[in-house]
Amino acid sequence: MNLISHRTLKVGSSLAVLGLLATGCSAQSAADSTDASTSPRVAVTYANGAAVLDGKSLEVLKTFDTEEFTRLNSAGDGRNFLLTTSKGFQVLDASTPELTEATFAASAAGHVVPHAGKTALFDDGSGVTTIFDTDKLAEDEGKLPEVETIESPAHHGVSVAMEDGTVLTTIGDASSRTGVQQLDAQHKKIAENTDCPAVHGEGTAAEGRAVFGCADGALVFADGKFTKLSAPDEYGRMGNAYVSHTSALVIGDYQNDPDAEGNLLHQITLIDTAKPSYQVADLPDGIEYTWRGVARGPEDLGYLLGTDGKIHVIDPSTGKITRSIDAIDAWEGPSQWQEAHPALRIDGNTAYVSEPAKKTVHAIDLESGNETASVVLDTEPNELAVTTK
Repeated sequence: MNLISHRTLKVGSSLAVLGLLATGCSAQSAADSTDASTSPRVAVTYANGAAVLDGKSLEVLKTFDTEEFTRLNSAGDGRNFLLTTSKGFQVLDASTPELTEATFAASAAGHVVPHAGKTALFDDGSGVTTIFDTDKLAEDEGKLPEVETIESPAHHGVSVAMEDGTVLTTIGDASSRTGVQQLDAQHKKIAENTDCPAVHGEGTAAEGRAVFGCADGALVFADGKFTKLSAPDEYGRMGNAYVSHTSALVIGDYQNDPDAEGNLLHQITLIDTAKPSYQVADLPDGIEYTWRGVARGPEDLGYLLGTDGKIHVIDPSTGKITRSIDAIDAWEGPSQWQEAHPALRIDGNTAYVSEPAKKTVHAIDLESGNETASVVLDTEPNELAVTTK
C-alpha cells in the first residue's frame, strides 16, 4: 500500500506535508498507558490489508496483505493486535511491526476481551473460549502462550475472565442466545441468568462489575449475582458497552426499532452498575452514530463521533453533551456494519478518528481540540485499534 501524504501539526499551525512511501508486505475502555517500546501504535484494516502506524506522527510503519475483510482488536498487552481471519486470531506485533504466523486457531474467530490480566477469545463456530495470560503474548515473541479452553455450544458469544478466577460466558446455541453464566476454575456453573435474549456486547466497570447487552435491556453482574435491567421499550437492544475500569457508569448503544433500515443510532443507554440502574437518553437532532464511534476517555467521560463530524463529550451520568470538538466532515451511515465508515478510538488524551471518505486517519488532542497529526492512505480505512493496555 502506498502512503499518499502525511502531516504532523502543532497547536494552531501545520508543518510542511511530508511525502513518503510505505512498502507492502505479505505475512478496542478508557485507555491506560501503553508499553513504552510501542507507545502508542495504531492499526487500521482495509480491503485485503492492514497497516501499523506510529501513534504520535501517524507515519505508516508497515503494511501487510490480509484477507478481504478482517476484524481488528487490541490484545491488551500494550504491544500486540489480533486480526480475526478465516484461520483464527492472528497475532500482529506492533513493535516490530510484523504480522506473525502465530495464530490462535478458530473456525469463526469472534470477540477478543482483555480483562484482569487475561485475554479471552471466543470462537463463534465451535463455542470454544480460549484464555491466556495477556502479558505472556508479548513475552513470547512470535509464539503462542499456554492457554486454557472452555467449551460451550456454538453461537455468537463472548467470555470475560474475572479477577477472582471465574469466567463469565454467554449462553446460547446455533439458533439463539439467552443469557450469561458464571463458571468457576473447574468450569462448573455457579450462577446464571437466562433472561437476556440475543445477548451481545460486554464491558467491565469499576470494582469488577460487568454488563452485557440484551434485546430488551441489559444484565449487570456484581457480587456474585446477575441483575436484569429492563429497557423502556419492548424491543430495546443494547449491543455494545463502552466502559472505564475506574467508573461504575456504563454507556451503551441503543436501538428500539427492530425493522429500522441502516445502522445509524440516535439514542444511548446509561447504566449505573453500582445501583444498578438503567436509562435511555436522546441525542440532539442532527447527531447520529454507529457502534464504531463511541469510546471512554479522559475523566471517564464518554466520547461520541457524530454524523455531524464532531466528537461530542458526554456526561455518563446524564447523557448530556458538555462539549463538542471538530473532527471530520459530516458523513452518512453505512448500509451494512462491515462497510468502511468513521471510527473513534482513544488513548490517553488523544483521539484517533478515521475518515474513509478522505482515506484519512486523524489524531486529535482532546484537551485543546487541535489535530496533532493526519495521514492520507491510498484506500479507505475500515477497522481501527490502538495498543492500549
